[in-house]
Amino acid sequence: MATSGGSAETASGKAIADINVTPMVDIMLVLLIIFMVVTPLLQKGTSVDMAKTRYPREMKEADRDDAIIVAITRDGKIFLHDESLTKDKLNEKIKDLLQNRMDKTVYVRSDRRAKYGGVVDVVDIVRASGVDALGLLTAKMEDRTVQSQ
Repeated sequence: MATSGGSAETASGKAIADINVTPMVDIMLVLLIIFMVVTPLLQKGTSVDMAKTRYPREMKEADRDDAIIVAITRDGKIFLHDESLTKDKLNEKIKDLLQNRMDKTVYVRSDRRAKYGGVVDVVDIVRASGVDALGLLTAKMEDRTVQSQ
């Protein structure tokens, strides 16, 4: 016999002490979907598969909102922030961005499969634009060796 009251009871009249986890699972799935949608939007600039190194140098300045980041994709396309540029326009754009700045640092993010000659050309253009410092951004390589005890 079903009860119409607010409490769940068994046929013998005892209260059910089980926790209903269905609402919690629903909330967790909604949060998971929200994080899956939002996470790709948090990345600044163009997505590239950066080269991995064992001992990268921390460049926290590259994470600032006003950092100048040039990205080179696998197929050799050049991006300044999210704007696609040719090599000819890159020099002008960087000079314009550096004009009124005290910190004249430019960071280069290159796909690990990009042609070396293309990356060198971009680095040369960036240096010719009047930068004080040039940072080459890399990703940290995961240490896969297991220490035996």
